[in-house]
Amino acid sequence: MEDGLTEIRDTNEPTYDRRRELEAFDRTKAGVKGLADSGITKVPRIFHHPPDETRNIPKSVKLQSAIPVIDLAGAGKAPILHKEIVDKVREACEKWGFFQVVNHGIPISTLEEMKAGVHRFFDQDFEIRSQWYTRDVKQRVVYNCNFDLFSAPTANWRDSIYCVMAPNPPDPQELPLACRDILIEFCKEVMKLGSTLFEILSESLGLDPNHLNSIGCGEGLASLCNYYPACPQPELTLGTSKHADSDFLTVLLQDHIRGLQVLHQNQWVEVPPIPGALVVNVGDLLQLISNDKFISVEHRVLANNVGARVSVACFFRHFDMSPSAKLYAPIEELLTEENPPKYRATTVKDYVSHFNNKGLDGTSALLHFKL
Repeated sequence: MEDGLTEIRDTNEPTYDRRRELEAFDRTKAGVKGLADSGITKVPRIFHHPPDETRNIPKSVKLQSAIPVIDLAGAGKAPILHKEIVDKVREACEKWGFFQVVNHGIPISTLEEMKAGVHRFFDQDFEIRSQWYTRDVKQRVVYNCNFDLFSAPTANWRDSIYCVMAPNPPDPQELPLACRDILIEFCKEVMKLGSTLFEILSESLGLDPNHLNSIGCGEGLASLCNYYPACPQPELTLGTSKHADSDFLTVLLQDHIRGLQVLHQNQWVEVPPIPGALVVNVGDLLQLISNDKFISVEHRVLANNVGARVSVACFFRHFDMSPSAKLYAPIEELLTEENPPKYRATTVKDYVSHFNNKGLDGTSALLHFKL
């Protein structure tokens, strides 16, 4: 491992070969965690982002405090409270594409143990952790640094573990021991929360409460456990580049270290960590089937020099990758002569393939499916 890390430490020479540096870094199987552990003081050039991407656009105080926080305690109970929740979710999805939820039903102890499980995996000895490192997306567990390492313009200061958890969950033995039990438990809880959220979203669109669940929006779930080591030069790179999500809905658990930002009215607005809360955001596929009524907005994660930041993103989309998979198009009940379909029908497979091939290049994958 050390030889590979040494090879990419100084990349400012005139003969800089980006592809060679990427391959050398990937061969180490150490990720940015390995770079941080090696004690580097300069960020390798493969992680450098253009200054206009990394600079923090000034935020107004009003916008900074405006990310909606919605209390789900009354969902499905008292009609008046339930209607208030539906109205708040509608407004959040139309104006922000992002909101946070509290009293969501998942025990705080489960959230804390999930974050601890991510730390346990990445704090393992390199020899244990590296056994899971792969770029074979057909594996049940994919651990690597940047899924788009070789296609994106620049690399991000982030390692991740990706696993499809539903509708066909892996055998427990296929999951890393360090986070196995809690990942299974956490995803079961998120699946239940997702069902509730899709009912509320259906009502927010003026549809039958079962509509989105009935068309499979909540059937599939993948988890992405992210690890952002402390960075020696956070001003040169990003934890995650600007992007929107390629799913119907994302439920995110973030820890206490700040960094998540949403692009709202051309300003980067922080999504502040709230103890016990979960972040929810609209994905591209929900924007597509809602015919732009709900918006999938771009977001990013800043690098930091405070400490290791962890998050767990749960993506709701069906993971049927067969050629005959279900087609998704703007929902007919939402269309009128004044509001014709804005997107062509697509399978999740085709959408995700386009998204992954494109990588996090700062452009929306939805543009490819516009009519």
